[in-house]
Amino acid sequence: MTLVAAPARLSTAAATFEADFAARLHWSADTDAAIEQRVADILADVQQRGDAAVLEYTARFDGLSAPDMAALELTQADFKAAFDAIPQAQRDALQAAAKRVRSYHEAQKKASGESWSYRDEDGTLLGQKVTPLDRVGIYVPGGKAAYPSSLLMNAIPAHVAGVQEIIMVVPTPVRGSVATGGTGEGTSTKGERNELVLAAAYVAGVTRAFTIGGAQAVAALAYGTATVPKVDKITGPGNAYVASAKKRVFGTVGIDMIAGPSEILVLADGTTPPDWVAMDLFSQAEHDELAQSILLCPDAAYIDAVQREIDRLLPTMPRAEIIAKSLTGRGALILTRDMEEACAISNRIAPEHLEVSSNDPHRWEPLLRHAGAIFLGAYTSESLGDYCAGPNHVLPTSGTARFSSPLGVYDFQKRSSLIEVSEAGAQVLGTIAAELAYGEGLQAHAQAAEMRLKSPVKPR
Repeated sequence: MTLVAAPARLSTAAATFEADFAARLHWSADTDAAIEQRVADILADVQQRGDAAVLEYTARFDGLSAPDMAALELTQADFKAAFDAIPQAQRDALQAAAKRVRSYHEAQKKASGESWSYRDEDGTLLGQKVTPLDRVGIYVPGGKAAYPSSLLMNAIPAHVAGVQEIIMVVPTPVRGSVATGGTGEGTSTKGERNELVLAAAYVAGVTRAFTIGGAQAVAALAYGTATVPKVDKITGPGNAYVASAKKRVFGTVGIDMIAGPSEILVLADGTTPPDWVAMDLFSQAEHDELAQSILLCPDAAYIDAVQREIDRLLPTMPRAEIIAKSLTGRGALILTRDMEEACAISNRIAPEHLEVSSNDPHRWEPLLRHAGAIFLGAYTSESLGDYCAGPNHVLPTSGTARFSSPLGVYDFQKRSSLIEVSEAGAQVLGTIAAELAYGEGLQAHAQAAEMRLKSPVKPR
């Protein structure tokens, strides 16, 4: 059977564009009711029974049978052994990527993650104290997918922020288990470990790690068990069960975000080789059938050229079937009147990844307000950002870039306001505060402020 990747061809000049555009963008984030109920039950069970529940769910879903939680804990020796076992080229790549990610986040911390204060004209000190979280949990997918790059992107900014304990959970399911799409009939005492993930844990400096996954792993991190420490925040991607669990434990712990399908939007002026753009569209489409790849361009002939390259290159791709379904189901090649209109449409979409594939990208960048990450120029493929450019690849999806940001050092910090009112400052602020407090009917507030008016503290 010949695979066909047929993204929708839209034109902003068409009378039906708005309706067609809305239909192509539509994606429901609603979770299946059965998943929600099962997740709620798992969370409650782990909260009540702790390690025993985690062991049972790990055997049921991952096919990994363990006598106790100690058998599910990875050691620093495991990380080092994995690092030593992988090819030298992979070791070098992990270390080079980690160095760049660390350098970027160190610069980010210096720019926006330091404490600050000032004194006003009355000598009152005002400021903000920035402190790291004590302990965070990193969820790393396993089984069908393994992403050592995501481990680096989650653990390294936590380290840069000053987090002392980074607890990793990574499922290592047995082949044929429910987690791998099987029947789950068989169990084993050893699951499938991804050596590159464990090597990345060594490079990134993970403190402790457990071979557990799913909603039970989120619950263990959120509530704590006799073995798994309770964390302050959980970050990292996962399947629908993980996403649902993270939503439910928010408030007990912090979370990074609830991510939808991956997205790429390419703004092209027709100067980039069309096969480069076609492959960039593939780079997101190959994630899964719900991923979205969109091209915005004012040049109809160039759009035709990109489609020809899609047709030519698709048969060469190992994940061609997934790419074809993604592009046909959710992809779009949109002809715009000009680049200014393309930028305006991009702002409406607020994509996760935004490539400005132009010979003059800085002309258009000021017009772009909403995007998780902006990749400027023909040589800046989104894939470089996924692995080693430096900025974080954990990005807002589904239009949430309108109000949220990439994962960063700031996600692993908290801020406390600093207020030290001088005697002179108390005379000014006390009058203001008392007036407003009486207006709200809060006499104690008012009198607490008034007691400090012209009443200096006597030395003891």
